[in-house]
Amino acid sequence: MCSTRRTFLGGSTAALAGLAGCITTTDSNPSSGGGKQSYEVGHGVYQTSIKASAFPDMLYFYCVQSGWMNWPSIMESFEEKYGVAVHDDDRSSGEALQHMRSHANSLTHSGYNGGYTYGIVAHNDDFTQAYKPKGWDKVPDSLKTNDGHVTATRRVTTAVTYRKDIYEERGLEKPTTWADLLQPEIMQDLALQTPQAAVGLASALSVNNARGGSMDDLQPVIDYYNRIQEGGAEFTDNFLAQFSRGEYATFIRYDYSGLDLKYNNDEVAEENVGVSLLGGENGNKGALNMPYGYALLKDAPNPEAGKLFMDYVLSLEGQQQFLDAYVRPIRSSELDLPDEFIDPTEYDRTEFQVDYGQLVEQQESIIQEITRGANL
Repeated sequence: MCSTRRTFLGGSTAALAGLAGCITTTDSNPSSGGGKQSYEVGHGVYQTSIKASAFPDMLYFYCVQSGWMNWPSIMESFEEKYGVAVHDDDRSSGEALQHMRSHANSLTHSGYNGGYTYGIVAHNDDFTQAYKPKGWDKVPDSLKTNDGHVTATRRVTTAVTYRKDIYEERGLEKPTTWADLLQPEIMQDLALQTPQAAVGLASALSVNNARGGSMDDLQPVIDYYNRIQEGGAEFTDNFLAQFSRGEYATFIRYDYSGLDLKYNNDEVAEENVGVSLLGGENGNKGALNMPYGYALLKDAPNPEAGKLFMDYVLSLEGQQQFLDAYVRPIRSSELDLPDEFIDPTEYDRTEFQVDYGQLVEQQESIIQEITRGANL
């Protein structure tokens, strides 16, 4: 097993050198150094040669942001390798879609990265173009479009992260179901995100499934959200610092979020962070497995650098850096998983998937119905 403890995160040269020793691959990635004149990119009929002279100093890619899925390490290593900096794009998947729509006649970003279903919506809105990056053939068929417009690069699962020390002071046990979070001592300082963001949508669908709902019946999550708000829960995008300070004792996000905070962050002691997958009180599963992915944007600036970046993210070197933040890369079967991951039996107990095609069709209406019903 490769070590993936705190010292490996942050994108330092020493850390990246250590990561390279963990990678066993026959991928023919472009040479390092950033001094080549041209690079071969793409898979199959999309294989092409691109010239370094066309690269910008800064590549703009939606939703590639620091503090999220170890993007800082990927961004820094890509810049070190090819001499192209990647912009820290601090917005959610939903905000990226809104920005695309408001700049439809003059796109400012080369690509989209974020919730997979939001990428499909961007494809349906005619914002994307076909491109199959190197490694595309390694991605499961259900997690890429046949036309090469949208490709999944990693997967995460809805989970709850909690302060074990605060729970112990309050006499609380580890939560195992969504009903457990309805205790007043938990609702009073619980944080989560609205369904406008992919992570918030995954949370909502997780609650809804656990409590007997479906994509055609959202009343269970609406009732749940109204109840936890009455108990003090807050919908907010920024809560990690407050969690570290103990101002929030519980937050709902993804499994990787809690594991990364537990093992790769010095602001709160490792032993004080718990991460749990939640089911339903009637045996229903309550932890949605959500894919994230990317797409090259149509008529966008700097498509050559965008293709190179997409190739790098799907290479085993790029995939490993997701894994070091406990994000399950789409090519995880080719890598060693760290021991710190949640026990596989817990995923068996709680994890589920949805019909992503149906979700794409209903996504906008689902978000609107939950937002209105819970007054978000």
